[in-house]
Amino acid sequence: MSPLISAISTHHPLTRRALAAVAAIVAFVATIVTANLLTARYGLVPVGFGLTATAGTASAGLTLLLRDAVHQIAGRIVTLLCIAAGAALCAGLASARLALASACAFLISEMTDLLVYERLRAHRGWMWAALASNCIGAPVDSALFLALAGLPIWAAMPGQVWVKTVACAISLAAVAVSRALLRHRLRPPCP
Repeated sequence: MSPLISAISTHHPLTRRALAAVAAIVAFVATIVTANLLTARYGLVPVGFGLTATAGTASAGLTLLLRDAVHQIAGRIVTLLCIAAGAALCAGLASARLALASACAFLISEMTDLLVYERLRAHRGWMWAALASNCIGAPVDSALFLALAGLPIWAAMPGQVWVKTVACAISLAAVAVSRALLRHRLRPPCP
């Protein structure tokens, strides 16, 4: 084994945490870019049940959950830096009006999500804090974005909230199942 590979051994807890932080940050940034590019390109799209939402809504919903993951793994300072970088990315990815709407909605909803998450995490655990913070951050993001972008709020708001709720629920379910499987796998065998 090369010295470089042995120095970056993934068996060391700090290295695993650093790799998890980088993965969460990269996923967070990727969902921001994806949400903005899809919305700029396709605008409003049908999302089922006669509802419409912006094309990047599912990705925007995942962004809120990934912000919680970045906070859990990397801490508050890194999370605030990621939020600032995300707002800057939003501002640079679309037309002036869409960029302003996206950046403002992103910044305010992510900060709202962060405040709720921080208050609940210690008392209720990651899963409940993420769920509650996303339930508040998603409608804030949707209402602000739609209003500032000049899109029909009442026509698109139900679809926006629906898609973000589904994206969050699927992601949280995947995390819950993964945690349960890991706990089961790590549990010592019964004698």
